Amino acid sequence: MTRFRPCIDLHAGKVKQIVGSTLSDSGAGLKTNFVSDRDAAWYGALYRQDELPGGHVIMLGPNNEEAAKSALGTFPGGLQVGGGIRPCNAAEYLDAGASHVIVTSYLFEADGRFSETRLDKMIAAAGRERLVIDLSCKATGGGWTVAMNRWQTLTDLQVTPETLRHLASCCAEFLIHAVDVEGKCEGIDEALVAFLGEHSPVPMTYAGGVHRLEDFQRIQELSTGRVDATVGSALDLFGGSGVRYADLLAFNRRAEAG
Repeated sequence: MTRFRPCIDLHAGKVKQIVGSTLSDSGAGLKTNFVSDRDAAWYGALYRQDELPGGHVIMLGPNNEEAAKSALGTFPGGLQVGGGIRPCNAAEYLDAGASHVIVTSYLFEADGRFSETRLDKMIAAAGRERLVIDLSCKATGGGWTVAMNRWQTLTDLQVTPETLRHLASCCAEFLIHAVDVEGKCEGIDEALVAFLGEHSPVPMTYAGGVHRLEDFQRIQELSTGRVDATVGSALDLFGGSGVRYADLLAFNRRAEAG
C-alpha cells in the first residue's frame, strides 16, 4: 500500500521548500516557496513522535551538514539523508543516525556519464542494504532521463526497465524526483508513477507535484500500491494549503490497517 513518507529539505542550514529546477551554483533565479521558523531537529522529532520512518533529509548545497545531523539525531534509524553524499562521508552520516544514505550526482562523471566504478565505491562504503539511489527524472522524448547537478545537467542514463532492474540489485530503495513538476504544486507525473509501479523491483518514494490528498490515492491506483510518496510545498507543515499533515497521518493509518 502507498504510504506518506516525510521530508526535510535544507538550504543554507534552514528548512525550506524551493522549486528544484531553479537551483544553481550562483543562486540566481532561486524560487523559494517557504522558509520555516523551526529547525530541522524539530521536524525530525515530530516524525519520530508520529511514527513516520523512512523519510528523507536532503541537503541542497553547502552549509547544511550540522542541520542534517541534528535531525538525524532526533530520530535515529528513522531518516535517510542525501545531498553531497560520497564514499568519504557515507559512514559519517550513518554513524550520525541515518538509516540510509542517498546518492545522487556522485554516480556520474562531470560530463554526465554514469559510472559503475563510482557505484561500486558507494556500495563498498555504505553497503547495498543501506544505500538509496536518487533518480531525478526529467521527461525527454518518450521517456525520462536522469538529471544531475541540482537538476541542471542531463546525464546519459535513461530511465528504462533495464536500468531499474540493474540499479535495484545495487541498493535498498529508490528516491524518485519528478524534475518537471517538483515544487510547483500542479499535480503529479502520472505516467512516471505508473511506470515505476510496473517496473521497479525495490521500494521507492516518489516526489514531485503532489498538491492535494487525492494525489496519494491516485499514486496508490497508478502504482497498485507499490510507490510511496512525499509532499513538500503543498503541505501545511511547510506553509502550504493543499494537504494537511493530520490527513496524511490518517492516510497512513488506513494503509497500515489494510
